[in-house]
Amino acid sequence: MTALMTDHYLRFETVGEVRETAGGVVADLHGEQLRVDLVRPDIVRFAISRGGVFDESPTFAVCVDPLAEPVERDVEWDSEAVRLRTSALVVTVGLHPFRLDVHRLDGSAVIESAFAESAFAESRLTAGRATEASWAYGTLNDAFTVRRRCRREDAVFGLGEKAGRHNRKGRDFTLWNNDVLDTSSAKVFGAEYPEGHPRADMTSVEYDPYYISVPFFYHQAAVTGAMSASFVDNGYRGHYDFTADDEYRIHFAGGQYVEYVFAGPDMPTILEQYTWLTGRTAPPPLWSLGYHQCRWFAYTQDAVESLASRHRLDEIPCDAMWLDIEYMDGYRVFTWDNALFPDPAAMLKRLRDNGFRVITIIDPGVKYDPGYAVFDQAVERDVLCRTEGGGLYIGQVWPGNTAFPDFVTAEARAWWGELNAAHVKSGLAGIWNDMNEPATGSIPADRMRFGRGEYSHERYHNQYALLMAMGTTEGLLDAMPGLRTFVLSRAGSAGIQRYAANWMGDNMSRWDHLWVSMPMAAGLGLSGQSFVGADIGGFAGHSNGELFLRWMQYGALTPFCRNHSEIGNVDQYAWSWGAVIEDLVREAVKLRYRLLPYIYASFLRATETGAPVQRPLVFDHQYDATTVDIDDEYLLGPDLLVAPVISAGQTSRQVYLPAGAWYDWYSGEALGGNRFVQVDTPVDRIPLYARGGAVIPMWPMAPASTADYRPSVIELHVFVPTTDGSWTSFLQEDDGLTFAALSGARYRTTFQLSRTGAQVRLVASVEGDGYPEFARTEFRVVLHGVTVLEVTVNGVSAPVDNGSATVGNAGTGFTLEF
Repeated sequence: MTALMTDHYLRFETVGEVRETAGGVVADLHGEQLRVDLVRPDIVRFAISRGGVFDESPTFAVCVDPLAEPVERDVEWDSEAVRLRTSALVVTVGLHPFRLDVHRLDGSAVIESAFAESAFAESRLTAGRATEASWAYGTLNDAFTVRRRCRREDAVFGLGEKAGRHNRKGRDFTLWNNDVLDTSSAKVFGAEYPEGHPRADMTSVEYDPYYISVPFFYHQAAVTGAMSASFVDNGYRGHYDFTADDEYRIHFAGGQYVEYVFAGPDMPTILEQYTWLTGRTAPPPLWSLGYHQCRWFAYTQDAVESLASRHRLDEIPCDAMWLDIEYMDGYRVFTWDNALFPDPAAMLKRLRDNGFRVITIIDPGVKYDPGYAVFDQAVERDVLCRTEGGGLYIGQVWPGNTAFPDFVTAEARAWWGELNAAHVKSGLAGIWNDMNEPATGSIPADRMRFGRGEYSHERYHNQYALLMAMGTTEGLLDAMPGLRTFVLSRAGSAGIQRYAANWMGDNMSRWDHLWVSMPMAAGLGLSGQSFVGADIGGFAGHSNGELFLRWMQYGALTPFCRNHSEIGNVDQYAWSWGAVIEDLVREAVKLRYRLLPYIYASFLRATETGAPVQRPLVFDHQYDATTVDIDDEYLLGPDLLVAPVISAGQTSRQVYLPAGAWYDWYSGEALGGNRFVQVDTPVDRIPLYARGGAVIPMWPMAPASTADYRPSVIELHVFVPTTDGSWTSFLQEDDGLTFAALSGARYRTTFQLSRTGAQVRLVASVEGDGYPEFARTEFRVVLHGVTVLEVTVNGVSAPVDNGSATVGNAGTGFTLEF
């Protein structure tokens, strides 16, 4: 993107009086106020007022009181700066000239203002322009920009859903939730690029912006590997420019400058802190982790049931059937087409009895149609977006003329929740929020205002999906009290993870779109959203047997696993390319189901610490410089490494194994880490490795669905470490549907696997009060990497048969040694 011209911005260069506050300091700054607040010893918040007033709730992202706990600090004053010193960092407010710097106690930089003249300014100059003066913060007509130092070799990660490489350094990005395949949007965001440029092509893997905007990113210092992070709590259109060698710029088109700075230096610690601030993924219902079948198609009621029956007949595990927009009466939300679905409640009951949940799409657009009950009620309650003149804002989407709920108001969110509650009472299990950027078709959205006309569109555009999900989730909780909710959203912003999962929108049936979903998932996971996935096989365009199979083998090992395609495409079902492909697809789905105990545990880590389920290698291995630019493989949870096939006809590929021992999932061979290996990729599998020291819990078989599946046996696959050390894993068993586990209705078994010389010990400890549906009576411990004839369990000898030992167990701890 062409650099933002900041020549005329008013530069804040001199700090006036500085006063100490309960949380830090406040200072006079060019007629405004600068506030510096210590959130934790290693987190600081900066804010600059607008018109002398601070907006205490600039967005809906932050869900805690960040200043609830006082932070011990010392304040140092001199003629050049004011410094706040905590047990972890030093915050420097430069007075003449104004700058904001944060350093760790060892002197290493967290952030440093790009005060001096830089290559960025020189590279951006056009003929005849004057050299920019030195400055760190500027503002003009409510927009603002900040400049920070970096090095050419540094890396940048995050910003939510972005195309291209997961290391963002060297590129620039716009944060504006965008209906990617909408041609009018493509003209706006691609207009400045020449024909044929990837950024001008909305289907390219470099196009920007996408559906989800999260103004949170990590800056990794190349020299040390240490990371810091920045979260700007602002919902306006943002622009992050990392193209210069020695500085980066952050720009927002409006609102107040509020930034949280995280000192790190470790990525998992930063993400734990960011998700403490903006919330974490809620415990998912177990069925939502299964396989989902979806297609935009004009199904009849009988066709949906036949499709479900085909999955059972062909023994392809499946938990959910989805219905796209054609199920509605004229695309009117919260209605059914009675000709296609004469008795939805009966259909939903039959499907539920057969182990299927059903999810329907709900767009925010309400058909402008007097006499349509939802529209009439919305008008009566005054819960629709208005224009500056006071009229209803009208867009043009699936129903034609369309009004939009004003989700900024609590009344509109509550009303929307009531509609969703009534909708799911027919027997639906969840809700799919689409078109919620908000997409308004050929009519620009800029005239849509919020808060009954008080607020501009720009203030809440990026937050619209978050607020829609908030209302939807509250409605589901009212309709199904005690049950975990499932909402899928196309768009989102910081905090969306509290209410909804995200899929990556309208991708293409192309190999490069299979690849780009990995760095996209990385960006989302590192930005707090763990429940993510791409449409398997691709949504737009015609897939083929090889692409679909390879995508399924990969997609079955991602957090959200859904096969979805567009109306008018070739059929994209598991059986669409014949028996050979179907058999291999079945095996991929069955592997996912057998791994559900492990995948579920990985989700619970996300709910407790923010650690992503699907994550780039750099998350766990940030001090290994090789991992920085690897984005064609990833970790599923902490202990499985997945390396998908990403091109047609590929029969082998290179895989990087980070530090430690890694077991080939299929051959059982143990390989040392810190190296690349060349791996065969036969058609029946993709490279998959388990970390040495891991205990991977698995179901003994793949059920038809998770519904009422309570196995009496859980397999524990123990990947024996090749070196001395200790490793921790866990299994949680609960009802998978309610929140009772949060109150102790569960068995959580923590496994401590240790090796000292030739001695290996597995210690299992249990906490929780159990739950009524618990049915396990034994563990089957499967040993990988060793050949032993017997082990001791709680001091008693037990035989090892074909590499496995049986441990009778119904929710108690044990010690196994050999």
